[in-house]
Amino acid sequence: MSRIRTTLHHNRLTLMKTASYYVIHICVAAGVAYLVTGNLIASLTLSLLEPTVQAFAFFFHEKTWERALRRRQAQRQPFAEVSHAHAA
Repeated sequence: MSRIRTTLHHNRLTLMKTASYYVIHICVAAGVAYLVTGNLIASLTLSLLEPTVQAFAFFFHEKTWERALRRRQAQRQPFAEVSHAHAA
């Protein structure tokens, strides 16, 4: 259980962004689906299904970007240490 709490705490900002994105996406999707179908039940079904899948995709998209940025920073780190050594 503590691993889950640690993971949730570590990913808190990404999870909060995912949740807010999810709510906005549902509202937009419901409006668009209703305009297209004119059917309230169909629009609610579509607006819940598609954003739910998108929310999971968004979370993993964010994690991939975070990992890529960390790798990029790690690659630049040795160069920064070398240039500081030469400056001294």
